[in-house]
Amino acid sequence: MQSFLFWSAVGFAISVVMTSFFEWAIHRFVMHKPVGKFDYAFRAHAVVHHKVFKADHTYHLVKESDKETIPMAWWNGPVLIMLAQIPMLPVALLAGQWAILAGSLTAVTGYYVVYEYIHWCMHLPRKRHIERSGIFFRLNGHHLLHHRYMHKNFNVVFPLADFFMGTLLLRSKIKFAQARGPSVPNVQPHAEVQPPTDHEAPEGAALPAPGI
Repeated sequence: MQSFLFWSAVGFAISVVMTSFFEWAIHRFVMHKPVGKFDYAFRAHAVVHHKVFKADHTYHLVKESDKETIPMAWWNGPVLIMLAQIPMLPVALLAGQWAILAGSLTAVTGYYVVYEYIHWCMHLPRKRHIERSGIFFRLNGHHLLHHRYMHKNFNVVFPLADFFMGTLLLRSKIKFAQARGPSVPNVQPHAEVQPPTDHEAPEGAALPAPGI
């Protein structure tokens, strides 16, 4: 029993790391560009989702009918979970421990559930307990920047891959009309910049360098 729990924990830990890179790759190369003739994910995400939810006030749901564009289709979950499990098969075979797959399945399934839930909370805030946490606050700012810079911040749950793959963006390079709210951090260029007002610079306008 102890051996099973140990190897399950090993599989869980490895899978959390690997799934961060899996999420990053799917988001960047499948959801933001067509893969040959397969463009379902691209159209559903880059075309529809990003058209509805931008980095300004529309980052939060405006039209009730657009709610269905927040989560993935129901069948995406099983497909993505199975695909994310594939790299763990040789690991389990080499180690001779099938408990690794049990831990991996738990991690990948949990990762997907967390992805869908916090992504829902980001675009449809309701003052939930999770929205008051520091982790959610930071991840929300991370994702908000992705809606402003679609070539950055591909991770939603665990930005490890963004860090190692060079796509991590912590603050905006320019001032823009960002979304506001108690669970939305200020991601403007300088920490001292206050939340945007109705008279802020237009989106895309560059700010002068400090001291100029």
